[in-house]
Amino acid sequence: MNILVLNGSPKGKASATLHTALYLEALHPEHTFEYLPVGVHIKSYEKDFAPARAALEKADLVLFCYPVYTFLAPYQLHRFVELMKENGPDLAGKFASQITTSKHFYDVTAHRWVEENCFDLGMKPVRGLSADMEDLLSEKGRRQAQDFFDQLVFACGHGLFVTPPPAACAPARPAYRAALPETPKTGDKDVVIVTDCAPGDAGLVAMIADFRAALPHASRVINLRDFPFAGGCLGCMNCAVTGKCVYKDSFDDFLRGTVQTADAFVYAFSVSGHSAGSLFKCYDDRQFCNGHRAVTQGRPVDYLVQGDYRNEPNLRMVLEARAEVGGNYLAGVATDEADTAADIAALAANLAFALEKGLSRPANFYGVGGSKIFRDLIYVMRGMMKADHKFYKAHGAYDFPQKQKKRILQMQLVGALLAVPAVQKQAKGKMTEAIVGPYRKVVEAAKAEAEKGAEQ
Repeated sequence: MNILVLNGSPKGKASATLHTALYLEALHPEHTFEYLPVGVHIKSYEKDFAPARAALEKADLVLFCYPVYTFLAPYQLHRFVELMKENGPDLAGKFASQITTSKHFYDVTAHRWVEENCFDLGMKPVRGLSADMEDLLSEKGRRQAQDFFDQLVFACGHGLFVTPPPAACAPARPAYRAALPETPKTGDKDVVIVTDCAPGDAGLVAMIADFRAALPHASRVINLRDFPFAGGCLGCMNCAVTGKCVYKDSFDDFLRGTVQTADAFVYAFSVSGHSAGSLFKCYDDRQFCNGHRAVTQGRPVDYLVQGDYRNEPNLRMVLEARAEVGGNYLAGVATDEADTAADIAALAANLAFALEKGLSRPANFYGVGGSKIFRDLIYVMRGMMKADHKFYKAHGAYDFPQKQKKRILQMQLVGALLAVPAVQKQAKGKMTEAIVGPYRKVVEAAKAEAEKGAEQ
């Protein structure tokens, strides 16, 4: 087979992910491997896509090879996928798969995003390999890489491809027009609206205008198209040591001094290629200048989305997970798919309510699982990621289970007692009541407090 490896890492030949593909090439000389360094040469492909087109059309199998950056593929590969769609190479019927390395922080959303776009291009995606960053250095990891490739070649010959995502079925609709009256403003809160609004995008402009009109707080708009991005995140880790990005475009100062000072955040975009588009991806990746620190936790977030959002389950997962991991209260999402004006008005009201009440909610699996991955990563790498380590210590993020010594001792005592037959007999039927007893006390205390308040 002719295998084209799309090296989406901004580190180019120094990519750890790439070496898994190189390892497989070394084991399988019967296949022809070709490499496109899309992560380091994305600007050249923007100018001239012809070399990429020729390589893509010659390939039997396209292998996306990249590190996972902020829930998805890095900006550079994200942009290359856009170029693939814009330039229209004939990829119908070609096989596709992927190799990623990460600490398994939302690698699933990255893989699904690649698969969704491969389906758009008429390709046949085969389930990819999601490896840990150090897997290739272990015998087990190398064995799993070999197993992946064997299964990949078998699938290309015999089928068993990835299940297609839901097909977009929303009919074309006219651009939304602003319809909401202006609400009086208060000056006690600062709400920032970050958008990637293209010139002439009347629908998204109108959605933003109506949200600002309905919101009872002052707001400001930042269009990412106005910021002079020097490029996407390079994964160089310089910021992990110095806290400063190696680029000279002052993005870190812009982020910290203009965006993250707000009391609430609204993100407004049009669905593009199953995401918010490559410019938002560049913005997200560059936020790594803050390391793994949830520096805006406790502040609410909203989304204004133009497009077929209800048929984008992976994108919905990404938006919810970002809020959960960041410790932000997700006040809601308004789209232009139904009663847009009513949805926008409700979204503005909900954000104002969240600000007024300082709302929070317990993290769900998205937040708990993601946070634990970062917790363990930073603890191991605390010698290098000093700013992250300091932040995690200050915010009590190192909540390792083994530190709950009192709880562990209690459970050991209970377990030892329940191992005694006589105690088992006495405890029969009483365990449930013993567990729920403290909760009953909380409810009774709340009732007493409510009655006391009613009497006053």
